[in-house]
Amino acid sequence: MESFYSRKKFLKLLALSAAGLGLSENIISPLFSQTSGASKMLKRKIPKTGEEIPAIGLGTWQTLDVDPDPSSLAPLKEVLSEFLHTGGGVIDSSPMYGRSEEIFGILSKDFSDAEKKKFFLATKVWIRGEAAGKSQIEASFKKMKAEKIDLFQIHNLLDTQTHLKTLRGLKEKGKIRYIGLTHFTTSAFAEMERISEKEKPDFLQIPYSIQTREAENRILPFAQEHGIAILINRPFEEGGLFRNTKGKTLPEYFKEWDCNSFAQAFLKYILSHPAVTCAIPATSKISHLKDNMGAGLGRFPEGKERKVFLSNLLDAMD
Repeated sequence: MESFYSRKKFLKLLALSAAGLGLSENIISPLFSQTSGASKMLKRKIPKTGEEIPAIGLGTWQTLDVDPDPSSLAPLKEVLSEFLHTGGGVIDSSPMYGRSEEIFGILSKDFSDAEKKKFFLATKVWIRGEAAGKSQIEASFKKMKAEKIDLFQIHNLLDTQTHLKTLRGLKEKGKIRYIGLTHFTTSAFAEMERISEKEKPDFLQIPYSIQTREAENRILPFAQEHGIAILINRPFEEGGLFRNTKGKTLPEYFKEWDCNSFAQAFLKYILSHPAVTCAIPATSKISHLKDNMGAGLGRFPEGKERKVFLSNLLDAMD
């Protein structure tokens, strides 16, 4: 397969025409909650309520799917502690992710009540049928040791209409606070928009990275227009972006934007889009967690600056 980065000229032209598409170059989004050079974690507002959540979250796919033995749990407890200490909150899981919900529940018992309140718990239902869906949802509450889950999402749009009914009932009872839809492919964007037009979810979770930027063309502007929060999965292309930066040095230009690593530059570009509420990179390593969290600090490019930022980033990876 042709390397993404070998198409440098095409991508640069595409970046200059597509980055920020649908946005005025002079827009400063009211969803930003941080000033330039700030030392606190960037927070974004959930459009439906105005509630603010940290803009860097933590995915759990593969990383929390471990055996519940002390040697496996200890480093994950350290990651979660550092996550909270550096201003994080959003934890995203799914029954699809093996034992991830269960492991989070086990680890959560070691946190104080005050610390537990800092977590914004998000998980998913991923099964067909009303009865099976209700059973899976109930199991998620038990596994995560949670009386209330902040965001319940329908994973990959599976049996959406059936599960929406169940989730709305739980929301009315105060068991969940927000309802969302997710998918990991850009080909699902049209269907996500069609469902969202009618059902008006609180959140959409979508793929978006410097390599996969289709979201800029339609679903991010759609979310802005309809007041829908956006979670970003696959921000590093499952590690693929780092294979393209191995042995390379981040140019001095990025220090202007408080970036100290390629990971921070990748995340800052994503978060610089005002429609993005939170990115959820997954990691089980404390060093990677600290690096990721640093992307939520400092300055972010806006408007035309986003195009220059992206162009320089693609150059650095060529």
